[in-house]
Amino acid sequence: MFTGGYAGKILYVDLAKEKIEIGDLPWDVVEKYIGGAGLASKLLYDLIKPKIDPFSPENVFMIATGPLTGTMFPQSSRFVVAAKNPLTNGWGEAHAAGFFGPELKFAGYDAIIFFGCAKKLKYLWISDDNIELRNAEHLRGKTTFESMQIVKKETDEFAEFIAIGPAGENLCRQSAILTRNGRVAARSAMGAVMGAKKLKLVAVRGTGKIDVAKPHEYLQTVKVWYDKVLSHPYTEGRIKYGTSELIDMMNEIGRLPAYNFQKGVFEEVDKISCEVYRQKYLVSPRADFACIQRCGRFVNVPSGVFKTKGKGPEYECLDALGPRCGNSDIESIMYLHHLCDELGMDTIEVGGTISWAMECYEKGLITKKDTGGIDLSWGNVDSMIKLTKMIAYREGFGDILAEGSYRAAKKIGRGTEKYVMHVKGQEIASQEPRAQKSMGLASAVAARGADHLYAFPVLDEGSVFDKEIRQWYGEKFLPEIGIRLSEKNKGYMVFHNENYSVVIESLGVCKYGTMVPPALYYEDIIKAMDVTVGWEITEKELKLIGERIVNINRLFNLREGLTVKDDTLPQRLLKEPAPEGVPKGQVVKLDLMLKEYYKYRGWDIKTGKPKKEKIVKLGLEKEFEILERR
Repeated sequence: MFTGGYAGKILYVDLAKEKIEIGDLPWDVVEKYIGGAGLASKLLYDLIKPKIDPFSPENVFMIATGPLTGTMFPQSSRFVVAAKNPLTNGWGEAHAAGFFGPELKFAGYDAIIFFGCAKKLKYLWISDDNIELRNAEHLRGKTTFESMQIVKKETDEFAEFIAIGPAGENLCRQSAILTRNGRVAARSAMGAVMGAKKLKLVAVRGTGKIDVAKPHEYLQTVKVWYDKVLSHPYTEGRIKYGTSELIDMMNEIGRLPAYNFQKGVFEEVDKISCEVYRQKYLVSPRADFACIQRCGRFVNVPSGVFKTKGKGPEYECLDALGPRCGNSDIESIMYLHHLCDELGMDTIEVGGTISWAMECYEKGLITKKDTGGIDLSWGNVDSMIKLTKMIAYREGFGDILAEGSYRAAKKIGRGTEKYVMHVKGQEIASQEPRAQKSMGLASAVAARGADHLYAFPVLDEGSVFDKEIRQWYGEKFLPEIGIRLSEKNKGYMVFHNENYSVVIESLGVCKYGTMVPPALYYEDIIKAMDVTVGWEITEKELKLIGERIVNINRLFNLREGLTVKDDTLPQRLLKEPAPEGVPKGQVVKLDLMLKEYYKYRGWDIKTGKPKKEKIVKLGLEKEFEILERR
């Protein structure tokens, strides 16, 4: 057992029986999966029965932190929520920053696991050792922030929360989970899983502490990490602009999806640029727990129909509710972003669904007869606002769209399926893969469906990361691995990045500082585990843990019926050349990258299954044998 970092306890909550138990953290699992996303991957693989409906009581919902969550490691604010994914019917997880994860650790718990379904709407209140399920019927239909304000008065003004809004209660597949400071666990429709379990909110107040293994070395080591992040040349721009700086950069390289991925360049990008954002609407940067990059924004639209004040949109939201829908009105994007937060919705899924409907409307495949008279012309902000609310409340045409574009297209038919920009049923994020081939492969093979963050291949964006490319991948892969438009060696890049990424998300820290800017790397993780946890782990062992997590996610998907045929992209990206910008004429030659990726993964190219020697190397024989018997 380790001497620091972990709280050492898991909460088990049976919603149907209203029974709560406290158990010890399974240290044998921790040694193989660390915590956070890794711990959730293993425990839920064992706890979730194959082929169940994601909205059934049999789905298991888990919240997990990592050993560095709540410590002084840079950006140590993260937690994961996980369950079977209502969008893909495979593995589902979402991550968020803020203060909820650290507060859960201060209360004395590394994770919470929810079973069954409550008879009536409930919320869980944790105050150190005092834990209770409380009635939440008075919160029914309330927005995320309204619910948190009400429960704050019922519990503790310093409590931290995660909550769902009306979208989660109505099982919309765009549903997300909000924290008190507006950070969002957005992907994989985890808000709908909470809704299906009739779990409206979790509130936690912790007054405990987190021990560190080597306190005499700790603060000196913390200073080294902070100096590395703050001195990286990329950090200055991130503090100044947040992720909004990516709008300009992505448009310049042709990676800014516009008009439902018809192209990667937006002609009115100057209206939503990072400078417009900063100069006209920014009040101040916002930081999460232990955050030194401060990429969050606090914004104010002082007047007009889109008057709003609060958390500002990130890059993904700026594009999803902007260029992707042909919208260049930045004030409307800020309003829609706040609306999605209130309703508890993933802006990537909302923007993706609406932009799909807009393209189908443009092509005459969806008409006003379908929409109930709503005009879905590109950039029609009034219609976007109406549809967002209709989706959340499952009203009219919104009831169809609440299933997500993949299922909506299947229901509507008429050729609308061709224009869904998804992988495995989940919307592709704002990363045009014809402009950066590694992003295409990353989305195609990610465990939770379309997902740029599972691998987060960003070092080939430009020459700014040349030094790190050499450090991470080695000379033998140069120069192609660093060239955006080359498919060569991208299989290795995604393989390497997935292994590292899942380790980061198992530790409970942010990818900013560890992956972009790549200021901290394996040697820093090793030192953190030593001085914080008392775990003398090697780089080889960390990489093996990363591979193990990726492979158990793969086994989860295989047993749910996902195969190699699902590791693909929409035909538009594979066959239609990019029409303009830097990537003009480019398509994603996915087969070339997939073969290389499968080779490094040790997976069979025909079946998508891990080969026996890989399973043995990772110690997953038991899990693989169960899969084979099925």
